[in-house]
Parts: sequence; structure tokens; C-alpha cells
Amino acid sequence: MAERAALDVASADAGLDWEDLLDGVLRGDHVRSVFQPIVDLEGRSVAGYEALTRFEHPQVTLGPDRWFAAAAARGLAPQVEAVTLASALRERPTLSANRFLSLNVEPESLVDDTVMRVLHDAGDLHGLVIEITEHRPFDIASVEPSIRRLRTAGARIAVDDAGAGHAGLQQILDLRPSFLKLDHALVAGVDADEAKRALIDMLRLFANRIEAWLVAEGVETIGEAHTLVSLGVPLAQGYWFARPAPAFADLPTGVTAALGAIDRVGIAPLAPLLTTAPTCSTDLPCPPSLFAASPTVVLVDGEHRPVGVVDVESMLNGTALPVLKVNVHTTLAELAHRVSTAAADPALPVVVHDDAGRYVGIVTTRRLLAELGRSCVTLR
Repeated sequence: MAERAALDVASADAGLDWEDLLDGVLRGDHVRSVFQPIVDLEGRSVAGYEALTRFEHPQVTLGPDRWFAAAAARGLAPQVEAVTLASALRERPTLSANRFLSLNVEPESLVDDTVMRVLHDAGDLHGLVIEITEHRPFDIASVEPSIRRLRTAGARIAVDDAGAGHAGLQQILDLRPSFLKLDHALVAGVDADEAKRALIDMLRLFANRIEAWLVAEGVETIGEAHTLVSLGVPLAQGYWFARPAPAFADLPTGVTAALGAIDRVGIAPLAPLLTTAPTCSTDLPCPPSLFAASPTVVLVDGEHRPVGVVDVESMLNGTALPVLKVNVHTTLAELAHRVSTAAADPALPVVVHDDAGRYVGIVTTRRLLAELGRSCVTLR
């Protein structure tokens, strides 16, 4: 969750001795970590937590954004961020093995030795997600070596506030994150806004295509949660599920029950796994340009029903590759069985059609395996 929005620094400074206050923070005073659950909507359980910072001073009652803005104005943002990261990481030993911990880091802090030393001293970073908070444009080339080091140590990368501010598509493409976090403004009122639903659905397909998990932030109502489930969004967080707490808490029983009561009838099991692939009519030759976006092209007849797939070689040979075709309402278990027993090459995507036989998308074997293993493969 974005907690460091740009503020009017003069307003943040008003009447406060920030030098003394920040000196205390750098000594470790006034800093406390809290943790908000990130929920697996399908499994109705906690998948991980986002670490957030609370600054507690007996004479100062300001939100974290004011403290971070004051630190940034004095060139102390990386040092303060290092303190907050260390605070969150101290709680890491109490984290369950099958849950991950997401840590907010500003892009410019990724090139700071103090911040990188804190992360390096954490040792094996499997189970940690480094959530890049893009509140200002930044040069991806400058942070790429640090991101490579973090990934090598086992960490995964998340992009915060996708769909807002500077979290643009080009930076997302450059970063290739494992988690894509929807800005809370896109989630608020999504149950009553068709345009928001369409945009989230598009971002879900995009996330699937780049093998990333989509996370909806700022969920505050059962209606929003219901809509996210219907759209196939896999992960979510917000006050409706749970507020940040000092420990790694489970979901309240009432929330788990409410998630279980959400009507999933009509939600196709394969919908969350679908990605798009270019199509070509069987009546026309496939333009070579189609293969620039995808290694395979789906052949469809005049009714837009899938016939097979072609790659560059088979297209030049004038033949189609045999492919497994399934209904969008096929269960994951059934699909896995059919993939394992079909004559078609399992390296080829599964072509999915609707009840009328019309092409709706593809499912890659990699995405299928990731979904099947989600409940048993940990992020550690």
C-alpha cells in the first residue's frame, strides 16, 4: 500500500524539529512495523503480508507519509528506509514457511549502500518480495544491478500502484515483476464501475502473460471482494480483510466465512489462467508478423472456432499442429489429466473455447502447473 505520497514539505515541517526527530529514528526510536495480510482469494487464506511502518512519538501524531517526506527533504530517505526495513526483518523468523513478506523500497534506495546492506545481511531472501514504490520517474538502468542481486539471493520483485502515477507499462515491462499491485483507486467501487472491471480484467490478462501475480489493494467492501473473485484476480488486501497488525495474524473467522459464501457459480475455472494468442483464419495465409508477438498462432474457422495451432515451421510446411482443445469450464484437475494423456505436444498451449465452441484464449502448461502448485509450493 502506498504510504509515501509526495507532500508539501513546508506543511510537513511546520513547527517541528525534524532534525532531532529523524536523529531519533536513525537510532531506532519511534519506529514500529505492522503487517497487513495479502489474501489468496481462491484459497480463502493468507498468502503473505505487506510490512508497513508506524512512527510513534509522544509529541508527534503524524502519518508515515509525513515522516518519509521530511526525511526525503533532508536527504535522509535511504537511511530512514534502512531502519524501517531492519525493523520489519526482525519479525521474519516468526513468519510461517508458506507465506511471503513484502517490503516497500523506493527505487533510489536500491542504489544506496545502507539499504542494500540491510537486505544483504538478511541472508537468503527467498520468501521476501521487494515492492518498488514508484512515486517518481526513475532510471531502470540505475537500479537493474541491485535488482539482479536481490533476485539472485531469492527475492521477488513487485511493482506498486500499477495503473496510477509513474507505474507505467514501460517500467513494468523493464522490471518484469513477479507481483503487479493494482492501485487502490482502480479497486475502489469496482463492483459498480464497468470501466474499472474492464481495465482490471485487461491487467489480469497482462499479468498472466508475463507470469506475474496480480494483487488488488484497498479492498474495503464485500462487493469489491466479490467482483475481484469473479474477475479471477488471485490476491488482494485491504481493510475489509484485515487492518495492519503488530504480528503475522490470520484472517478473522468472519472474513473467511464471508469469502467462502461468495457465489462462485458461473466463474469458469480456467478464466484466471487465460492468456491471449493471435488468431488466423483457415481461409487465409497467416502473416509472418503474427509470430512477432507469439511463437504460436491459433487457427480458427469462419465461426471463430479453433482448429489447431501453427508455428513458423509448420506454417511454411502448410500443416497445422495437433493441439488439445478444452471448454473454459473444464476443472484444473481434469485439464491436468488431459494434458498428461493427450497425444498433443505438452509444450504447446491448450486452446480454450466457450460453450458455443468459439475461441476464448490459451493456457500454457507453465501457467497450469503454477496454479496447481499454488496451494503447496511456497514462496520460500
